[in-house]
Amino acid sequence: MTLKAKEIRMLTPEERREKLNELKRELMHERGVAAMGGSPPSPGKIRKLRMDIARILTIMREEGEK
Repeated sequence: MTLKAKEIRMLTPEERREKLNELKRELMHERGVAAMGGSPPSPGKIRKLRMDIARILTIMREEGEK
C-alpha cells in the first residue's frame, strides 16, 4: 500500500525514521532478488518503495528533521 503524505505527516518523527529504515531494508532485499536474476513478485514494487522513501524524506526535510 502506498503511503499518503497526510498519513506520513501524522506520524511522530521517531515513527517516520522507523518506517524509513523499514522501507530501505525492503528495497535492498528486492534489489538483491532482482540482481540475482529472480523476478520480484510484483514488478512495480521497487518503484513504489523508492517513491515512498522519497515522500518520507521530503516531508522530513520540510519539517526540519534530520
